[in-house]
Amino acid sequence: MMMTTTMMTWKRNSSKLLSSLSSPSSILIVDGTIRSFLSHSSTTATTASDSMLKLGFFNNLRSDGVGSLLDLGRHYGRCYWELSKARLSMLVVATSGTGYVLGSSAGNGIDIAGLCWTCAGTMMVAASANSLNQVFEINNDAKMKRTMQRPLPSGRITIPHAVTWATSVGLGGTTLLACKANILASGLAASNLILYAFVYTPLKQIHPVNTWVGAVVGAIPPLLGWAAASGQVSLNAMILPAALYFWQIPHFMALAYMCRNDYEAGGFRMFSLADASGRRTASVALRNCLYLIPLGFFAYDWGVTSGWFCLESTLLTLAISATAFSFYQDRNIQKAKKMFYASLLYLPVFMSGLLIHRVSDDQQYLAEQSSEKIFEPLSSLESVGHENESFNRKNKVRHSIAGTQVRPPVAYASIAPFPFLPAPYVSP
Repeated sequence: MMMTTTMMTWKRNSSKLLSSLSSPSSILIVDGTIRSFLSHSSTTATTASDSMLKLGFFNNLRSDGVGSLLDLGRHYGRCYWELSKARLSMLVVATSGTGYVLGSSAGNGIDIAGLCWTCAGTMMVAASANSLNQVFEINNDAKMKRTMQRPLPSGRITIPHAVTWATSVGLGGTTLLACKANILASGLAASNLILYAFVYTPLKQIHPVNTWVGAVVGAIPPLLGWAAASGQVSLNAMILPAALYFWQIPHFMALAYMCRNDYEAGGFRMFSLADASGRRTASVALRNCLYLIPLGFFAYDWGVTSGWFCLESTLLTLAISATAFSFYQDRNIQKAKKMFYASLLYLPVFMSGLLIHRVSDDQQYLAEQSSEKIFEPLSSLESVGHENESFNRKNKVRHSIAGTQVRPPVAYASIAPFPFLPAPYVSP
């Protein structure tokens, strides 16, 4: 009888133990240590959840080890994606890649491997700059509806972790560009990282001139791509950077006008906040749209594109200028949105036009030959010896052009705002 009672008690305790073990459990991962605890202990679960939130981790991970690692990978992958502002960084990569293609010698073709290395390095540096931007603006982002759910304000990742991530990808990106491209491209990338994270970011809380500094930051990536391809920065390399500089002003003026209340709550000194009527904001946007008009002509005149791009660029610029003029006449959120969406359409179309109508070295040579023939004297009294001399001279020009780049070799890399960059090599 006593043995029967003991067996029943053992079975009852065993069933309770199995029931408790079969209940859902949570996993707490701290510094590589996995600790499991039963979910029926509410006090312990609450404390662990708070600890994980403060450490930048998340709770309710699956109890199996593989599932926990997958969840952890997805969590940090999402955090890194948001810290890097991946969509914005990919736009930066697109401008850098376009600059690389434009800077490549058409006679030698485009180095695909070099293009990929340049895009990868640009992406890493852009991710670093955006991550540092969020580290410095964590308190401001917490006050804005548009940004309060970012990884740092929401507590999904810690500041030391974000700084480590930003430093790693920043150093990796600049090193990659130095090894696979050249020192000039790496110097431009490092300069832009410093300008964005340590000049533009704090300036947003000090003075409205931050918008123009940010425009310089956005104009450098295509210059970086050109330098990575050609090893120098020449005058005709300035077409796309100039377009990006002037394009960013109406783009950000529209954004600052639409989000002016949010920016004010975050403590940012945007140009639109000091312009209650919006007239000055609209005027600045319209003026910079008009500055875009001559760029198509310069691209054609400097031998970067064909004449078709001059026409298409003018029509495209007039279209975005029309939305800016409409916003200037009637300053409201709807007109600002139209100008903002027009600016989003302008940039990819402009860059596509540059690539489609890009003039090859052979086409540039033929154009030069045609222009020479127009001004050649057509008199039949010229001697045969003079004709032979002219023929020999043209052959020498043809051979010299075939071995060198047609673009002007004059370098402008040492101009402001980067006077400390090394001067690129110039062929004698």
